[in-house]
Amino acid sequence: MFQDAELVKILSTKFVPVAVDQHIHRQRKDDEGELFAKVLKQAGRGLDGYSQGVYLFTPDGKLLAFANTADAAGVRRLTEIALKKFDPKAPPIKLADLKGPPVLPLPPEGGLVLDVSAKVLGGYDPDDPKTKRYRESIGRDHLWLRKDEAAALAKGVLPASVQDRLVRYHLIDNTRGEPPMWRMDEVKKLEMTLKDGKLTGRIHLETKTSDRGYHADLFGVIEMKDGKVTRLDLLTKGDFWGEGNFARGAPKGRFPFAVAFSLADADCATSKVPPQAARGNVKNYLK
Repeated sequence: MFQDAELVKILSTKFVPVAVDQHIHRQRKDDEGELFAKVLKQAGRGLDGYSQGVYLFTPDGKLLAFANTADAAGVRRLTEIALKKFDPKAPPIKLADLKGPPVLPLPPEGGLVLDVSAKVLGGYDPDDPKTKRYRESIGRDHLWLRKDEAAALAKGVLPASVQDRLVRYHLIDNTRGEPPMWRMDEVKKLEMTLKDGKLTGRIHLETKTSDRGYHADLFGVIEMKDGKVTRLDLLTKGDFWGEGNFARGAPKGRFPFAVAFSLADADCATSKVPPQAARGNVKNYLK
Protein backbone atom coordinates (compact mmCIF):
# COMPACT_ATOMS: atom_id res chain seq x y z
CA MET A 1 0.00 0.00 0.00
CA PHE A 2 2.95 2.35 0.49
CA GLN A 3 3.66 2.13 -3.24
CA ASP A 4 0.39 4.01 -3.90
CA ALA A 5 1.34 7.72 -3.89
CA GLU A 6 -2.26 8.91 -3.54
CA LEU A 7 -2.90 6.61 -0.58
CA VAL A 8 0.33 7.72 1.11
CA LYS A 9 -0.78 11.35 0.74
CA ILE A 10 -4.16 10.55 2.30
CA LEU A 11 -2.60 8.70 5.22
CA SER A 12 -0.02 11.40 5.88
CA THR A 13 -2.41 14.37 5.68
CA LYS A 14 -5.76 13.05 6.93
CA PHE A 15 -4.53 10.61 9.57
CA VAL A 16 -1.76 10.15 12.13
CA PRO A 17 -0.03 6.93 11.04
CA VAL A 18 1.26 4.73 13.87
CA ALA A 19 2.98 1.36 13.54
CA VAL A 20 3.12 -0.92 16.57
CA ASP A 21 4.18 -4.47 17.33
CA GLN A 22 0.78 -6.01 18.04
CA HIS A 23 2.42 -8.91 19.90
CA ILE A 24 3.88 -6.46 22.43
CA HIS A 25 0.92 -4.07 22.60
CA ARG A 26 -1.45 -6.92 23.45
CA GLN A 27 0.60 -7.45 26.62
CA ARG A 28 0.91 -3.83 27.72
CA LYS A 29 -0.85 -2.79 30.95
CA ASP A 30 -0.50 0.97 30.54
CA ASP A 31 -2.61 3.64 28.79
CA GLU A 32 -1.48 2.57 25.32
CA GLY A 33 -2.29 -1.05 26.11
CA GLU A 34 -5.76 -0.09 27.30
CA LEU A 35 -6.35 1.97 24.14
CA PHE A 36 -5.21 -0.90 21.93
CA ALA A 37 -7.44 -3.35 23.82
CA LYS A 38 -10.41 -0.99 23.41
CA VAL A 39 -9.89 -0.76 19.65
CA LEU A 40 -9.43 -4.53 19.33
CA LYS A 41 -12.67 -5.23 21.20
CA GLN A 42 -14.64 -3.09 18.75
CA ALA A 43 -13.07 -5.03 15.89
CA GLY A 44 -14.24 -8.30 17.45
CA ARG A 45 -10.78 -9.30 18.60
CA GLY A 46 -9.24 -10.03 21.98
CA LEU A 47 -5.81 -9.78 23.59
CA ASP A 48 -5.10 -13.50 23.43
CA GLY A 49 -4.98 -13.96 19.68
CA TYR A 50 -3.92 -12.70 16.29
CA SER A 51 -4.51 -8.96 15.97
CA GLN A 52 -2.65 -7.73 12.90
CA GLY A 53 -4.40 -5.37 10.54
CA VAL A 54 -5.21 -1.76 9.71
CA TYR A 55 -7.26 0.04 12.38
CA LEU A 56 -8.58 3.56 11.79
CA PHE A 57 -9.85 5.14 15.00
CA THR A 58 -10.31 8.45 16.84
CA PRO A 59 -7.89 9.67 19.53
CA ASP A 60 -10.25 8.45 22.25
CA GLY A 61 -10.33 4.94 20.74
CA LYS A 62 -13.57 4.88 18.73
CA LEU A 63 -13.06 2.44 15.85
CA LEU A 64 -14.02 3.90 12.47
CA ALA A 65 -12.87 1.16 10.08
CA PHE A 66 -10.84 -2.03 10.20
CA ALA A 67 -9.52 -4.81 7.95
CA ASN A 68 -6.53 -7.13 7.93
CA THR A 69 -5.17 -6.08 4.55
CA ALA A 70 -2.12 -4.47 2.98
CA ASP A 71 -3.82 -4.02 -0.38
CA ALA A 72 -3.81 -0.37 -1.50
CA ALA A 73 -7.37 -0.43 -2.84
CA GLY A 74 -8.62 -2.08 0.34
CA VAL A 75 -6.91 0.42 2.62
CA ARG A 76 -8.19 3.31 0.50
CA ARG A 77 -11.76 2.06 0.99
CA LEU A 78 -11.10 1.97 4.74
CA THR A 79 -9.96 5.60 4.70
CA GLU A 80 -13.12 6.62 2.84
CA ILE A 81 -15.31 4.86 5.42
CA ALA A 82 -13.37 6.35 8.33
CA LEU A 83 -13.44 9.91 7.00
CA LYS A 84 -17.21 9.73 6.52
CA LYS A 85 -17.65 8.64 10.14
CA PHE A 86 -15.15 11.07 11.63
CA ASP A 87 -16.47 14.31 13.12
CA PRO A 88 -13.84 17.04 12.61
CA LYS A 89 -15.80 19.38 14.90
CA ALA A 90 -15.55 17.05 17.87
CA PRO A 91 -13.59 18.64 20.76
CA PRO A 92 -10.05 17.34 21.05
CA ILE A 93 -9.26 15.10 23.99
CA LYS A 94 -6.48 15.86 26.43
CA LEU A 95 -3.81 13.19 26.51
CA ALA A 96 -1.79 12.54 29.63
CA ASP A 97 1.99 12.35 29.42
CA LEU A 98 3.11 8.75 29.19
CA LYS A 99 5.80 7.75 31.64
CA GLY A 100 7.59 4.52 32.28
CA PRO A 101 10.38 2.26 31.01
CA PRO A 102 10.92 1.62 27.29
CA VAL A 103 8.30 -0.71 25.87
CA LEU A 104 10.54 -2.32 23.29
CA PRO A 105 13.73 -4.16 24.28
CA LEU A 106 16.85 -2.12 23.66
CA PRO A 107 19.86 -3.27 21.59
CA PRO A 108 22.63 -4.83 23.70
CA GLU A 109 24.87 -2.16 25.20
CA GLY A 110 28.24 -2.03 23.46
CA GLY A 111 27.05 -4.38 20.73
CA LEU A 112 26.22 -3.91 17.08
CA VAL A 113 22.99 -3.47 15.11
CA LEU A 114 22.83 -4.57 11.48
CA ASP A 115 20.17 -3.72 8.94
CA VAL A 116 18.87 -6.86 7.22
CA SER A 117 17.18 -6.71 3.80
CA ALA A 118 15.73 -9.73 1.97
CA LYS A 119 14.62 -9.88 -1.67
CA VAL A 120 13.14 -12.50 -3.98
CA LEU A 121 15.13 -12.02 -7.20
CA GLY A 122 13.01 -14.05 -9.59
CA GLY A 123 10.50 -16.84 -10.05
CA TYR A 124 7.34 -14.77 -10.35
CA ASP A 125 5.57 -14.22 -13.65
CA PRO A 126 6.71 -10.69 -14.63
CA ASP A 127 3.42 -10.11 -16.48
CA ASP A 128 1.14 -11.12 -13.59
CA PRO A 129 -0.26 -7.99 -11.90
CA LYS A 130 -1.23 -10.07 -8.83
CA THR A 131 2.43 -10.71 -7.97
CA LYS A 132 3.67 -7.18 -8.63
CA ARG A 133 3.81 -6.28 -4.94
CA TYR A 134 5.67 -9.52 -4.18
CA ARG A 135 8.18 -8.87 -6.95
CA GLU A 136 8.94 -5.42 -5.56
CA SER A 137 8.74 -6.27 -1.87
CA ILE A 138 11.76 -6.12 0.44
CA GLY A 139 11.79 -7.85 3.80
CA ARG A 140 13.39 -5.79 6.59
CA ASP A 141 14.75 -6.76 9.99
CA HIS A 142 17.66 -6.14 12.37
CA LEU A 143 20.43 -8.42 13.55
CA TRP A 144 21.73 -7.76 17.07
CA LEU A 145 25.22 -8.67 18.24
CA ARG A 146 26.38 -8.68 21.86
CA LYS A 147 29.31 -6.61 23.14
CA ASP A 148 31.60 -9.65 23.39
CA GLU A 149 30.66 -10.72 19.84
CA ALA A 150 31.42 -7.25 18.48
CA ALA A 151 34.78 -7.29 20.27
CA ALA A 152 35.59 -10.71 18.80
CA LEU A 153 34.79 -9.55 15.27
CA ALA A 154 37.05 -6.51 15.80
CA LYS A 155 39.87 -8.99 16.51
CA GLY A 156 39.16 -11.00 13.37
CA VAL A 157 37.33 -13.82 15.17
CA LEU A 158 33.91 -15.05 14.03
CA PRO A 159 31.94 -16.41 17.03
CA ALA A 160 29.81 -19.51 16.54
CA SER A 161 26.92 -17.69 18.24
CA VAL A 162 26.96 -15.00 15.53
CA GLN A 163 26.92 -17.62 12.79
CA ASP A 164 24.03 -19.50 14.38
CA ARG A 165 21.92 -16.37 15.01
CA LEU A 166 22.53 -14.98 11.54
CA VAL A 167 21.57 -18.21 9.80
CA ARG A 168 18.64 -19.42 11.89
CA TYR A 169 16.85 -16.12 12.44
CA HIS A 170 17.74 -14.00 9.41
CA LEU A 171 18.14 -16.19 6.32
CA ILE A 172 14.36 -16.27 5.99
CA ASP A 173 11.95 -15.13 3.29
CA ASN A 174 10.05 -12.38 5.12
CA THR A 175 9.12 -10.48 1.95
CA ARG A 176 5.41 -11.39 2.21
CA GLY A 177 4.79 -11.71 5.95
CA GLU A 178 6.06 -13.51 9.04
CA PRO A 179 7.99 -16.67 8.09
CA PRO A 180 9.02 -19.51 10.38
CA MET A 181 12.57 -19.40 11.75
CA TRP A 182 14.97 -22.28 11.19
CA ARG A 183 15.40 -24.91 13.89
CA MET A 184 18.84 -26.18 14.83
CA ASP A 185 18.27 -29.55 13.16
CA GLU A 186 17.33 -27.77 9.92
CA VAL A 187 20.82 -26.28 9.57
CA LYS A 188 22.35 -28.96 7.31
CA LYS A 189 25.51 -27.04 6.44
CA LEU A 190 27.02 -23.93 7.99
CA GLU A 191 30.46 -23.04 6.70
CA MET A 192 31.62 -19.49 7.45
CA THR A 193 35.21 -18.26 7.45
CA LEU A 194 36.63 -14.86 8.39
CA LYS A 195 40.14 -14.22 7.10
CA ASP A 196 41.90 -10.92 6.42
CA GLY A 197 38.62 -9.03 6.69
CA LYS A 198 36.82 -11.25 4.16
CA LEU A 199 33.83 -13.41 5.04
CA THR A 200 33.09 -16.45 2.88
CA GLY A 201 30.86 -19.44 3.32
CA ARG A 202 28.23 -21.86 2.18
CA ILE A 203 24.80 -22.44 3.73
CA HIS A 204 22.31 -25.29 3.41
CA LEU A 205 19.02 -25.04 5.31
CA GLU A 206 16.20 -27.54 4.88
CA THR A 207 13.19 -28.81 6.82
CA LYS A 208 12.75 -32.47 7.65
CA THR A 209 10.03 -32.82 5.01
CA SER A 210 12.07 -30.81 2.46
CA ASP A 211 9.12 -28.50 1.84
CA ARG A 212 11.26 -25.45 2.60
CA GLY A 213 14.96 -24.78 2.20
CA TYR A 214 17.77 -22.48 1.17
CA HIS A 215 21.10 -23.19 -0.57
CA ALA A 216 23.29 -20.10 -0.60
CA ASP A 217 26.81 -18.77 -0.95
CA LEU A 218 28.00 -16.10 1.41
CA PHE A 219 30.46 -13.24 0.97
CA GLY A 220 31.22 -10.26 3.14
CA VAL A 221 33.70 -7.61 4.19
CA ILE A 222 34.58 -6.49 7.73
CA GLU A 223 36.75 -3.49 8.53
CA MET A 224 38.06 -2.55 11.96
CA LYS A 225 39.64 0.56 13.46
CA ASP A 226 40.83 1.24 17.00
CA GLY A 227 39.42 -2.05 18.23
CA LYS A 228 35.94 -1.49 16.78
CA VAL A 229 34.06 -2.75 13.74
CA THR A 230 33.61 0.18 11.36
CA ARG A 231 32.19 -1.70 8.40
CA LEU A 232 30.30 -4.96 8.04
CA ASP A 233 28.71 -5.78 4.70
CA LEU A 234 27.48 -9.28 4.04
CA LEU A 235 25.41 -10.92 1.30
CA THR A 236 23.95 -14.40 0.95
CA LYS A 237 22.54 -15.43 -2.41
CA GLY A 238 21.19 -18.73 -3.65
CA ASP A 239 18.08 -20.84 -4.26
CA PHE A 240 15.16 -20.76 -1.83
CA TRP A 241 12.02 -22.88 -1.93
CA GLY A 242 8.84 -23.15 0.12
CA GLU A 243 6.88 -20.74 2.30
CA GLY A 244 5.32 -20.36 5.76
CA ASN A 245 1.73 -20.25 7.00
CA PHE A 246 1.91 -16.46 7.40
CA ALA A 247 4.10 -15.81 4.36
CA ARG A 248 2.12 -17.30 1.49
CA GLY A 249 2.53 -16.49 -2.18
CA ALA A 250 6.10 -17.65 -2.84
CA PRO A 251 7.13 -18.54 -6.40
CA LYS A 252 6.68 -22.17 -7.38
CA GLY A 253 9.70 -24.43 -7.07
CA ARG A 254 13.13 -22.98 -6.41
CA PHE A 255 13.69 -19.27 -6.85
CA PRO A 256 16.69 -16.92 -6.47
CA PHE A 257 16.77 -15.22 -3.10
CA ALA A 258 19.25 -12.92 -1.37
CA VAL A 259 19.72 -11.43 2.10
CA ALA A 260 21.98 -8.42 2.71
CA PHE A 261 23.44 -7.24 6.04
CA SER A 262 25.10 -3.90 6.82
CA LEU A 263 25.88 -1.80 9.90
CA ALA A 264 22.86 0.26 10.91
CA ASP A 265 22.91 3.99 11.58
CA ALA A 266 22.80 4.14 15.37
CA ASP A 267 21.18 7.60 15.29
CA CYS A 268 18.27 6.45 13.13
CA ALA A 269 15.07 5.81 15.07
CA THR A 270 14.23 2.70 13.04
CA SER A 271 17.52 1.13 14.14
CA LYS A 272 15.95 0.71 17.58
CA VAL A 273 13.31 -1.70 16.25
CA PRO A 274 14.20 -5.13 17.69
CA PRO A 275 14.69 -8.25 15.56
CA GLN A 276 11.58 -10.21 14.72
CA ALA A 277 12.99 -13.29 16.43
CA ALA A 278 13.72 -11.33 19.63
CA ARG A 279 10.23 -10.01 20.25
CA GLY A 280 9.20 -12.94 22.46
CA ASN A 281 12.48 -13.73 24.25
CA VAL A 282 15.48 -11.44 23.86
CA LYS A 283 17.71 -13.57 26.08
CA ASN A 284 17.04 -16.65 23.98
CA TYR A 285 17.76 -14.68 20.80
CA LEU A 286 21.09 -13.34 22.07
CA LYS A 287 22.41 -16.53 23.67
